Amino acid sequence: MPEADLETLPGVGPATADKLSEAGFESFQSLAVASPSELSNTADVGESTAADIVRAARDAADIGGFETGTTVLERRNEIGKLSWHIDEVDDLLGGGIETQSITEVYGEFGSGKSQVTHQMSVNVQLPKEVGGLHGSAIFVDSEDTFRPERIDDMVRGLPDDVINATLEDREIEGSAADEGAVDELIDDILDKIHVAKAFNSNHQMLLAEKAKELASEHEDSEYPVRLLAVDSLTAHFRAEYVGRGQLADRQQKLNKHLHDLDKVGNLYNAAVIVTNQVASNPDSFFGDPTQPIGGNILGHKSTFRIYLRKSKGDKRIVRLVDAPNLADGEGVMRVQDGGLKPE
Repeated sequence: MPEADLETLPGVGPATADKLSEAGFESFQSLAVASPSELSNTADVGESTAADIVRAARDAADIGGFETGTTVLERRNEIGKLSWHIDEVDDLLGGGIETQSITEVYGEFGSGKSQVTHQMSVNVQLPKEVGGLHGSAIFVDSEDTFRPERIDDMVRGLPDDVINATLEDREIEGSAADEGAVDELIDDILDKIHVAKAFNSNHQMLLAEKAKELASEHEDSEYPVRLLAVDSLTAHFRAEYVGRGQLADRQQKLNKHLHDLDKVGNLYNAAVIVTNQVASNPDSFFGDPTQPIGGNILGHKSTFRIYLRKSKGDKRIVRLVDAPNLADGEGVMRVQDGGLKPE
């Protein structure tokens, strides 16, 4: 949205419009979902002025009021479902990973968390008729896990009919049997994954804000951002905030970070996938002692929580731990050279 439109809001002149734009507030909608204190801190405007701006933006964007359940249902029809291409897991998740929601995937090392983020970075770019969302991906890498070679493996591991449909959708001549066409497809898919390495928790939080800007830039493009993956969400926070004395600070920053990620999902109809580390609870005498990091802050903010557990060989148990409208349950997948596969 041009800055001139922002100047129609009360208290917003050319200088303030510049500040708002530089801070990433380029539309009425982005202002409407901001808090006055956030606006005041990032755009350097007074608290009362910020409150007036947010209120006027909410009126202009027509959000923030009550609506009927029918209206909510109609809006939910716009939500996309990103397929895993594993029927058992897709059924477990009601069709796949939802856009406009945060899906948390947690488990111990080697359980397949990074494999999920890589696979979804491929699957999101597939045509809608074969379970994709015809969009691009943003990948925030905090543990140096992103490997382009793995994306290569996963594209080659797609079923032939899916590769053929994707080649046709991207107007690349050839078929799944044509090595040159598949190579071109892999390059095209890698080109639509925007990767940034997070060096610490503050940088990771900044990248969430940058992700919103990137999603805004691509909103009207042929491949809008439909996936934001963070691998891992908690690694830096866990390393930098040690001990009970820093727990409150850590949780407060983690909470803000989650809200920033959620904004990207809601504003741009994107699926947000975050991976999470675990710890063992020594007081647990019965059941699985593995517990996700992040406490209630992450537990409440995640719309869907998925627990990955190692099994024999390349088998992984996918357990749906929490969802607002789905029953708990388990599915099985395999982590193989060609990506995530059915049992």
